[in-house]
Amino acid sequence: METKVMPVNEESLAYAAELLQNGQLVALPTETVYGIAADARNGEAVKKIFEAKGRPQDNPLIVHICGMEMLKGIVSEVPERAKKLAKAYWPGPLTMVLPRGPEVSEVTCAGLDTVGVRMPSHPVVQAVIRRSGVAFAAPSANLSGKPSPTSAADTFADMDGRLPLILDGGECTYGVESTVVSLTGEQPVLLRPGYVTKEQLEAALGEPVLVSHAILEKLADGEVARSPGMKYKHYAPKAEITILEGSFDAFCKYVADHAGEGVWGLCFDGEADRLPVPCIEYGSENKPAEQAHKLFSALRDLDRHGAVTVYARCPRRDGVSMAVYNRLIRAAAFRVVQI
Repeated sequence: METKVMPVNEESLAYAAELLQNGQLVALPTETVYGIAADARNGEAVKKIFEAKGRPQDNPLIVHICGMEMLKGIVSEVPERAKKLAKAYWPGPLTMVLPRGPEVSEVTCAGLDTVGVRMPSHPVVQAVIRRSGVAFAAPSANLSGKPSPTSAADTFADMDGRLPLILDGGECTYGVESTVVSLTGEQPVLLRPGYVTKEQLEAALGEPVLVSHAILEKLADGEVARSPGMKYKHYAPKAEITILEGSFDAFCKYVADHAGEGVWGLCFDGEADRLPVPCIEYGSENKPAEQAHKLFSALRDLDRHGAVTVYARCPRRDGVSMAVYNRLIRAAAFRVVQI
């Protein structure tokens, strides 16, 4: 299969809409990361996403819409909490897990009785949904387990020959996937951190939001993934990453003691010159939004440089930093060393 990379214009938008209506795949930018879209109501189309990514089918997908009216049939009810969050953060990088409606494919939901839905703010996604009339399922446009792509070039590196079209809409704004909150139980539960923080959710809802243990810990054996991004190893480059938690001086000493061929550092901006191994910087230490924007491209850069072993500076665990830590700890397969 030939994969076309097209700039966003009238021709490419019309082609994307036609592909989706005919049960085909389209990769496209969102404000979070690039995604692979297929009609969420068409199980055979959605199966092509799993094939293109090499993704296990027990991992649910998120349905993307461009208006509240599109929820009909996709969810079975819109609770009051969902209306509050939609008013505050839709369109934007927030996914709500709601009771599944009759029209969404079982393949999209991985057989669960719930469905994750979000209304992205990116104009390209909104244009494609409007033109096609298709509410689409879309995970990140990477091979399963690899870092999510935040540019058309990174998407092409993984998806060349696996789907017919990539819409090139430039770099993504946020760089990490959407926040996922479940609204199906007695209390709202944060399943995946993102740019919309726990604190912001609580402010909009006027009540506490629980944090799933799976954000910072491994899922237990046999435990069901209720959201994308909850699997054990995810977002990972080929290199073996270890997160070092402690001061920068302790980080420098540990890396120096373990330096050798193929050893790289993943550090904050301005630190690379002070380390005894080659390094990739992924944002300023006190600017979590910058870290989120740069993290996935930094992980891909490590592969491009042939890194074998990587020691990573540890971000904080609050606000947007929680999203950065969540992605990094999965890229490291939960290898964290206190130094």
